[in-house]
Amino acid sequence: MQLKDYTKEFKYNWQLAAPVMMGMLGHTFVGFIDNVMVGQLGTAELAAVSLGNSFMFIAMSLGIGFSTAVTPLIAEADAEKDFEKGKSTFKHGLFLCTILGIALFLVVLLAKPLMYLMKQPVEVVELAIPYLNLVAISLIPLIVFQGIKQFSDGLSLTRYPMYATILANVINVVLNYLLIFGKFGFPEMGIVGAAYGTLISRIVMVWYLWFLLKLKEKSKAYLVDIKLFVLDKLMLKRILNLGAPSAMQMFFEVGIFTAAIWLSGLLGKNPQAANQIALNLSSMTFMVATGLSVAAMIRVGNQKGLQNYFDLRRIAFSIFLLGIILASCFAAMFFLLHNQLPKLYVDFDDAKNLMDNTEVVKIASKLLIVAAIFQISDSIQVIFLGALRGLQDVKIPTIITFISYWLIGFPVSWFLGKEDAYGSFGIWLGLLAGLTTAAILLYIRFNYLTKKLILSKM
Repeated sequence: MQLKDYTKEFKYNWQLAAPVMMGMLGHTFVGFIDNVMVGQLGTAELAAVSLGNSFMFIAMSLGIGFSTAVTPLIAEADAEKDFEKGKSTFKHGLFLCTILGIALFLVVLLAKPLMYLMKQPVEVVELAIPYLNLVAISLIPLIVFQGIKQFSDGLSLTRYPMYATILANVINVVLNYLLIFGKFGFPEMGIVGAAYGTLISRIVMVWYLWFLLKLKEKSKAYLVDIKLFVLDKLMLKRILNLGAPSAMQMFFEVGIFTAAIWLSGLLGKNPQAANQIALNLSSMTFMVATGLSVAAMIRVGNQKGLQNYFDLRRIAFSIFLLGIILASCFAAMFFLLHNQLPKLYVDFDDAKNLMDNTEVVKIASKLLIVAAIFQISDSIQVIFLGALRGLQDVKIPTIITFISYWLIGFPVSWFLGKEDAYGSFGIWLGLLAGLTTAAILLYIRFNYLTKKLILSKM
């Protein structure tokens, strides 16, 4: 095949992926605004939000990962024009996401005492606990939103979750400003104010997405007459069989980044704050790759429903090529601006915290060099993971992610991340090792499966 056979897909791939990217970048941008606002309060507050969110990230990874099972099933039913199958998938997915959201909220609340056992700075833990008390509740609307979002994505209606996310982000930023700093007569609540902003905005997000989808001709029939507690065991089993491994895949990846937060905490509050800055910046570019991953999941799911395996492979590789191009641009940006970007997060006019802030920026700038290198690995692994989910192949990729992040990546982070080794820089070298291994193994898996499917049709 010629290059144009791949590049001609760029436009439609981008149309599908861009709203997902914008929605997810919106989430991350609010995290960026949160961190910038909280960073004005001090490095201890920034580290506390990082520690509290580390528990949230683990819970969110399980919920969001599980919800991805809905998209390929909806995409397949949509291609087959099987409305009943699509509606059953949506109803059962929504039911399971609601139950999972409540369960994850309770688990996070019960896990709070672990903060004291993790040898984190005491002042950071004392600030993090009241923040986590509130922000944990927002897991329920967040996971419900994800279930509805994945349904919308499966119908190729990727713009509507973006609109809901944008509205939620605007509300979150405004509430953060009012409640963190106590503006316009509102109480000054510090980082607890940021938690209130997150909770309220996520509730609005669910309501608005549901409202938008009820107005759309293609989706409104799915949202009426939902008998949520009339359940089919076979459909529950099918979603669970796809969702549980998908949840573990995301858990293994998010888990190693969360471990990086905890390992940084062992080095002190400044390395932990620097880790949060680098993590927040690199997660923004990761959302672009995640948008392409969702596009891969939708388009591969459609082609699977049509049993058109030759085009399935070609389309997946066109998304992979687009991802490589964008990741290379981000890598260049991080490398060229690694000294400047961390300065956005701290206040150099704060004489009291000047030494801390200077150290945080110095550490974060080194971490961004590693982040620049792993942009390409991160993009490759998440795009092929999405393509494999579109094929409904989840068990082997789960084993691959476990091996990559926890048998290879984490040991490197642990040994090189000690204070007498490379510190924070060593922790991030472990992230690089894990992501690169995952990228190589997931590519091999997808290449093998698609060639096998094409041969089976000959």
